[in-house]
Amino acid sequence: MHSRYRPPRGGALLRGTPALLSVLCALLIWEAYVRVSGISPLLLPAPSQVLRQIWSSREMLWANTVPTIRATLLGFALSVSVAFILSVLLDFIPRLRRALFPVFIISQTLPLVAIAPLMVLWFGFDLTPKILLVALVTFFPMLIALADGYASTEPEVEELLRSMGASRMAVYRMARLPSSLPYFFAGLRISITYAVVAAIFAEYAGARSGLGIVILNAKNSFRPDLVLAAVAVSSAMTLCLYGVAALLQRLMIGHRCTGGAA
Repeated sequence: MHSRYRPPRGGALLRGTPALLSVLCALLIWEAYVRVSGISPLLLPAPSQVLRQIWSSREMLWANTVPTIRATLLGFALSVSVAFILSVLLDFIPRLRRALFPVFIISQTLPLVAIAPLMVLWFGFDLTPKILLVALVTFFPMLIALADGYASTEPEVEELLRSMGASRMAVYRMARLPSSLPYFFAGLRISITYAVVAAIFAEYAGARSGLGIVILNAKNSFRPDLVLAAVAVSSAMTLCLYGVAALLQRLMIGHRCTGGAA
């Protein structure tokens, strides 16, 4: 008789407790150091000052967070779509993979500090350069994840399907695509963190609004508390997006991680 293992309620909270305690300890040490050392707030503001700045500037921060979220999600959606389409083409046409993979690798060696201003110069200060830069930064990890996922398919399963008369597309749909899902979600969780950084960097290079603009203006105004407030908001946004990706993975393939015991 098989029984499915079910994790205890509150297990996720318990697993996250050490990380929360580590962050809390770091903030307390930071706060204590600022108070004891007497360092100028213009050099290093205390966490409490940063929190007060987040609250007092909450409307402005939210107004600039929305464009960053929009650029991140649209750019990442474009990235995932392009990566998936390319992964299918490269999986079906090995010669195309050998021809294009070096080009994709070269695209990842281009420094953001040079590409971001060019994107703004070519496409203006609107949403387009942010979307393209996010897609450029994140599509290659997704493509690699999918390619590795296809390669992890057990040969025996493919041979069995072919012996039953399955077409190449049927083999892909029933064997290779399901095998790639764990790799896909691993790439998804990694790439979504890059997406937020790329969006902010694109805004930093040139934009009308966004957290990158807040950081740039605060830096030029010698407001480290506001800089750190914007950084804290971007970090919270990244953690939320990472959590959504992890939740999607759990909902779609989490049952594969649980086994049965006799």
